[in-house]
Amino acid sequence: MLFRQMAADLRDQGYTVCPNALPETLVNSLMAHLADLNTVRFQRAGVGRQEDHTLNKRVRTDAISWICDDFPAGSDWLSWTGELQRALNEQLLLGLFSFESHFAHYRPGDFYRRHVDAFRGGANRRLSLVVYLNPDWQLAEGGELLLYTSASPDEMFRILPCLGTVVLFLSEEFPHEVLPATRDRYSIAGWFRVNSSTAERVDPPT
Repeated sequence: MLFRQMAADLRDQGYTVCPNALPETLVNSLMAHLADLNTVRFQRAGVGRQEDHTLNKRVRTDAISWICDDFPAGSDWLSWTGELQRALNEQLLLGLFSFESHFAHYRPGDFYRRHVDAFRGGANRRLSLVVYLNPDWQLAEGGELLLYTSASPDEMFRILPCLGTVVLFLSEEFPHEVLPATRDRYSIAGWFRVNSSTAERVDPPT
């Protein structure tokens, strides 16, 4: 039912916001892994990919740790997103080919300025996925995701990073930004991609 509703929202408006949508057992395993994750495993996040990758503190100041299936919570997470990918392909015929994701840690005061995850026609990220891992988050603590729904800066959703909330949107269509918070803020950011392999280059890049 959840995946069907997410697909319907994507079809109708290009995005979906689902509070308390991540299964409780998966939330608990991801939270337990985060508690054990050494801060050394997090690296300063950059902008761009491969040879275009740069660090720019004026754009973003968060740190990330990529997720693989080499630990139980990661394997469970990738299994859940795999089910979501199959459901979206069946219902929307999106041709989603692969998925990548990382934990994101925003310290108090960290931010990510307004940006898009994929430029129109120039990348293979089709859908962006965000999941929040912050228990008992309060409005006064900030840290909202601003999802701009038109060219107007006044037309947006403010999404609190509350535990278990799932956000999914078309990567090329919706600029978004992360506001500073007053406490540590954790999330998972991920992207469903289409296959852009050519005779000269295999996608996704390694």
